[in-house]
Amino acid sequence: MRGLLPQAVAAVDLVEAYAIPPDAGGGTAFVRCNMITSLDGAISVNGRSGTLGGPADRRVFQTLRSLTDVVLVGAGTMRSENYGPARFDDELREQRLQRGQNPVPPIAVVTASANLDWSSPFFTEAEERPIVFTSRISEKGARERAAEVADVVVSDDDRVDPMAAIDYLRSRGYGSVLLEGGPRLNADVTDAGALDELCLTLSPRLVAGDGPRVLAGAELSTPLGLKIVHLLEEDGFLFYRLAVR
Repeated sequence: MRGLLPQAVAAVDLVEAYAIPPDAGGGTAFVRCNMITSLDGAISVNGRSGTLGGPADRRVFQTLRSLTDVVLVGAGTMRSENYGPARFDDELREQRLQRGQNPVPPIAVVTASANLDWSSPFFTEAEERPIVFTSRISEKGARERAAEVADVVVSDDDRVDPMAAIDYLRSRGYGSVLLEGGPRLNADVTDAGALDELCLTLSPRLVAGDGPRVLAGAELSTPLGLKIVHLLEEDGFLFYRLAVR
């Protein structure tokens, strides 16, 4: 993978390129979002993002996961992408241990209804116990079943407040959060002012259709300005690291 901006680099070390600054977050959790999109703005094909990606995108995906303290994802994305627990090779695990992190990050799921398959490998094979953020409208039985395989945090509202979820993760000692969608959760986090970075893969594909974009929901009152931290390229894929101004 080569670097295009801020300067041309023949070969890029992804761990160095995406390293989280020691002072990131300024006392609050550092929140980075990772998404892929086609040239015409599609974030999935038949509900899955994998068709848009390639080997280089998968390496960036693993690198970003390896650097974060915790992954945050919406239940819809978890289901459609058939999520399993985080898994790394020995090299990435050792790098995490050297940084004082657990060998793998836990994955936190946002679900107002708590309607998930608690017997799936995502829960039963997780090395780090998952975290489930749910709301007061979820059924008591579902919450009790969830508590057998995950740490459950129940909101006193009909929805999960993204800032409350992020604050909870920070209180648990997770200083960096990797947000992996979906678009509604991305929009909620952005609208709450919690987003610090967007890592956006631009896939050399055209999809058409009328599917969701990186953010979904009401238009932001003011467009959010971003600045390029770096731009990388491999096999026609462009990898933006963008910081919120």
